[in-house]
Amino acid sequence: MSTTEPAPPLPDLPTRDVDRSDPDHRRWLQEAVRKVRAESGRSADTHLLAFPLPEEWGIDLYLKDESTHPTGSLKHRLARSLFLYALCNGWIRPGRPVIEASSGSTALSEAYFAKLIGVPFIAVMPRTTSSEKTRLIEFHGGSCHLVDDPRTVYEVSARLAAESGGHFMDQFTYAERATDWRGNNNIAESVYGQLSRERHPEPAWIVATAGTGGTSATFARYIRYMQYDTRVCVPDPENSCFFDGWTRGDPDAASETGSRIEGIGRPRMEPSFVPGAIDRMMKVPDAASVAAVRTLDRVLGRKAGGSTGTGLWSSLRIVAEMLAAGERGSVVTLLCDPGERYLDKYYSDAWLAEQGLDIVPYARTLERFLATGDWTEPAWPVRAGTPA
Repeated sequence: MSTTEPAPPLPDLPTRDVDRSDPDHRRWLQEAVRKVRAESGRSADTHLLAFPLPEEWGIDLYLKDESTHPTGSLKHRLARSLFLYALCNGWIRPGRPVIEASSGSTALSEAYFAKLIGVPFIAVMPRTTSSEKTRLIEFHGGSCHLVDDPRTVYEVSARLAAESGGHFMDQFTYAERATDWRGNNNIAESVYGQLSRERHPEPAWIVATAGTGGTSATFARYIRYMQYDTRVCVPDPENSCFFDGWTRGDPDAASETGSRIEGIGRPRMEPSFVPGAIDRMMKVPDAASVAAVRTLDRVLGRKAGGSTGTGLWSSLRIVAEMLAAGERGSVVTLLCDPGERYLDKYYSDAWLAEQGLDIVPYARTLERFLATGDWTEPAWPVRAGTPA
């Protein structure tokens, strides 16, 4: 059930200290960890899709299709890691809710895992979150607490956790540390394994958008740990502070409004965003992101969310740079979640008009590039690319 009222408090905890060595509590914890790890064992790896480019370019572009997870997005991996991290730290307790600040996909995946281990779940989300995401969260047994100002999701989540005796999962703090970036079947290890028989098995670039920043940190750390030469680019949408904070080296960078591209871009520099691990950032117009997901649908017959478009636009721009420089190699980006969740947004001309977004010039850039190899993008106040 979606609400703007405070979540109803659960019964008070006993006034005495909770004894976590109690056999019943330990049995519950062991069973909860078993269930989450068993779910991982039942899950197959996700596909690495080839995006068609002219063979003579000598450049390959792939999309890691994270939409095939049980909850339909890249955030399924993160939610599993966050639950294991919190359970093993003793932060999640039987009968007490897990609360998360999220723009939708993480909350959906966390609702799934909360239901799996039998604890309540509350998602604190901006009111602009797509209705399909709120429906899916509720389908998995969670409840949605909607806020008008996206900047208040952290404060409201912490308050609800205090009121209910629950645990604020806080993905924006713990995403980069909950995932084992050295291996353990993380997304980076998976990509390199899948590329092992390709003509360019070590990609020149991996392009990963940032919401928490956990995925880009996982890729970058794994690449350095394994001593690869791959570079990591993080595209950033409008109304997000990550690009400004990275270029200026400003940990206090902030944005006044929330991102229109659900799942990525933040109004503050999040603790899980690791600027020093990133080689390059691009600022991407929202209209370009939407044009890119519609191009993906036209070329591959796959609808995807706006964050996939942000990554795809940046990836094709990098391919254009490699082509112009006579370089060969491969580029990998992510298909983060399915576009069916956004039919009333990124695939709606009425929504585009309401937002004042003109995707036609960006769609022409992509169409011309894929046909001729010429990249000429519309002028924009902030150019995408590396800082001077």
